[in-house]
Amino acid sequence: MILTGIKKRLGDFSLCVDKLSISTPGIYGLIGPNGSGKSTLAKIMTGLLNQDEGKIDTEGLNDKEITFLGRRPYMMDDTVYNNLVYPLQLRGIAPNPQMVDDFLDRMNFSKRAKQKAKSLSGGEQQKLAFLRAIIFKPRLIIADEAMTAMDMDSLDHFENTIREEQEKEKSIWIIISHQMPHIRRICDFVFFMYDGKMETEGSVQEIFSNVNNQYLRKYLRSYDG
Repeated sequence: MILTGIKKRLGDFSLCVDKLSISTPGIYGLIGPNGSGKSTLAKIMTGLLNQDEGKIDTEGLNDKEITFLGRRPYMMDDTVYNNLVYPLQLRGIAPNPQMVDDFLDRMNFSKRAKQKAKSLSGGEQQKLAFLRAIIFKPRLIIADEAMTAMDMDSLDHFENTIREEQEKEKSIWIIISHQMPHIRRICDFVFFMYDGKMETEGSVQEIFSNVNNQYLRKYLRSYDG
């Protein structure tokens, strides 16, 4: 995916990204202070929000190959099972019973498949939303603070699952997070935004060990963990 000359105005906020290119499968971090434009950019990339100016070259990606994970997942008023297989049904894919069982078992939902999804705890809904997002094997997954409220055990489990999926499917993951240890552990490459602009980018080592950008230095001091 290549974004060129992207501009978007929302009230007093202006997003202005001259160029962003993510064409190689991998796990990418998108970091920056609150209000820097990360979520706005993510929504433009997924088609949830239209830009005012600029071009997006999806490089062959279509809407059915992209998924978005937010902090507060939406659950249909239906069972855990039906929430999980809904993306497959949307795409005309018949659910494979063994595959669905395997997915349910990943997050210990095997015995709760018939339970109403809205009766799950917040953390459990996040887990179900995560499974639902990857069950149709998307090529681009954007997770916007989707793992913010998780305890360390759950976060470790999610990171391991992301790595496992990445090894099998070779997708593009974009992880938006303020949890710097999480970004360090899981990401291959990191983009840093500040005040609506893309300030700098680089490998994890370049971003965290060789900090030349003043805004990035300030940000990392604030979120050092």
